[in-house]
Amino acid sequence: MGHLYENRNDAGKQLGEQLKEFLGQDIVVLAIPRGGLPVGAEVARFLKAPLDVALTKKIGHPYHREYAVGAVSLDSVVLSETETIPRVYIEEEISRIRETLRKRQDQYYKKRKPVPLVDKVVIVVDDGIATGNTLLATVQLVSKQHPAKIIVAIPVAPLQAVHMLEALPQVDEVICLATPMNFRAVGQFYLHFYQVSDEEAIRILEEVNATNP
Repeated sequence: MGHLYENRNDAGKQLGEQLKEFLGQDIVVLAIPRGGLPVGAEVARFLKAPLDVALTKKIGHPYHREYAVGAVSLDSVVLSETETIPRVYIEEEISRIRETLRKRQDQYYKKRKPVPLVDKVVIVVDDGIATGNTLLATVQLVSKQHPAKIIVAIPVAPLQAVHMLEALPQVDEVICLATPMNFRAVGQFYLHFYQVSDEEAIRILEEVNATNP
């Protein structure tokens, strides 16, 4: 299977088109940093909505860091029940990840406060998902803030991950543009798939929110 998207901006524009039914509603676009930000920026521009970040991060498997066995936010943890991983590893990862998230929170919220999510239609955006564990934690985190609806919107994911998210009671709808069969990694479906830096992520947030007051 070839590339589906030229880059994250291209994916975000295509995703925005699929979300046009939400135009005019009380929306917050919540991007998963850092790769979700260029995608979320295009969605937020299209829907004329504020853009914010979901401060969550996956816990990688000790022998295969890309494979998520759970995810962490500043105040919650989700762990896969199918994996037997030493408790000490998990606890060390949680504290290490939370340290990163705290730094990120300080960087991202230097000039502004998080957008309140209560009674909003929250559209959670990433550049794609492999296992769905990071999104699982994000959804649980968001639902604690009592939004009106949670919509998960992603350019690409394996079908089983989409089904897992659709089965979550907190999720109202999952919009996924493509569910290819031979899914190895999100990056394989992008022609250009580079690491998004914190500096770029902050710039994107500031730019979008300056034009979408």
